[in-house]
Amino acid sequence: MKTHVNTEQRHKIGGKLMAVAMAVVMVAWAPSSVAANFGEDLASMFTNGEFDVKFRYRYEFVDQDDNGNSTANASTLRTRLVFKTAKWNDFDVTLNMDDVRPIIGNNFNDTRNGKTQYQTVADPKGTDLNIAALTYSGLKNTTIVGGRQRIIRGNHRFIGNVVWRQNEQTYDALSINHKGSNFSANYAYIDRVKRIFGPDTGTPTENFNSDSHLLDAAYTMSDALSVSVYGYFLDFDNAVAASNQTIGARVSGAPKLGDDFAITYAAEYATQDDYGDNPTNFSADYLLGELGFKWNRYAVKGGYEILEGNGTAGNQFTTPLATLHGHNGWADKFLATPVNGLQDVSFTASAKVAKGTVKLVLHDFQADTGGVDYGQEIDFVTVWPLGKNYSVLGKLAFYDGDTNAPGALAQDTTKAWLQLSAAF
Repeated sequence: MKTHVNTEQRHKIGGKLMAVAMAVVMVAWAPSSVAANFGEDLASMFTNGEFDVKFRYRYEFVDQDDNGNSTANASTLRTRLVFKTAKWNDFDVTLNMDDVRPIIGNNFNDTRNGKTQYQTVADPKGTDLNIAALTYSGLKNTTIVGGRQRIIRGNHRFIGNVVWRQNEQTYDALSINHKGSNFSANYAYIDRVKRIFGPDTGTPTENFNSDSHLLDAAYTMSDALSVSVYGYFLDFDNAVAASNQTIGARVSGAPKLGDDFAITYAAEYATQDDYGDNPTNFSADYLLGELGFKWNRYAVKGGYEILEGNGTAGNQFTTPLATLHGHNGWADKFLATPVNGLQDVSFTASAKVAKGTVKLVLHDFQADTGGVDYGQEIDFVTVWPLGKNYSVLGKLAFYDGDTNAPGALAQDTTKAWLQLSAAF
């Protein structure tokens, strides 16, 4: 029988422990000699800080057949203000404020504006404090970060900041991160997840109230072999069905065969079970295999990925904190794993052209259980820098759904993006 505990109480205790831990660190490492000049030193910490401004304009087009909604034309601007203080006794503070709002055109459903007659583009209007973090870096090769922060693990497959959306995902957390020349290890306690849906309440849930733990370690032996292991224990008291524990390992490498040629590979396995107050007892596996080649400016890669599902809702392998847009197609048809699971066979080709890059990705999707074909997808992207401070991105996704696929997976979907970025 599953034992249920008071997750709200754990959530409150976790938040207090985070604050106490950072206070103890500050007191323990601050030398007594600075006490007399504390006010002056603290002021200079801020007056000598660095301030950055970043703009990201994006036009996004979405057309999905047969779902009854009109084509979306989303024109949004994200303004990001970043301030990082100078160091004081190995402490510094980072603040990140993001403002997202439609400009020129807003014929799209942003999940908050009530325009449900249009296709969804999940970039709601709002101003949000995305980062407010205190960092201590006085230990060799180690940082301790408390507060609202980015947390990214590996290739974002399980833990990421959803960097593609205009309002990123960040975490109220306490993290300890060690990175040496060959070995790295990380631990994070997450008290709350600030999701991509802006500061306003509504559906989907804007925050996950969390009592979660992330652990991982990696060792790089050479270019030919890197090994990593991880355990992610996610407990959300306001999204219990998303609570799970995932334990896995990955090996990867890029051994060189001459000056201009290398083989790239990766193999990964993870197993997932229910965790916390998830009412469903389940177990599902994840598998990944990749093999590729790099030659000068060119690279190709083939991949095969499985997220298991047995046909029963709540029993499929899920990744609720992933940067999902970066996996299983840019048309975002698989932001939630189907109940019958997912098998994704992919092929990627990329090249550096002048100062820019181009990439083509092909996907073939089918169910892990039952053998149903979901569909195929063609993705293309090109990115070009425009001087030191500017860049332009063009991106396309064409999903061709199979008529036998369930629900929205049978609906053909086309997406296109034009993005202009500036950083100062």
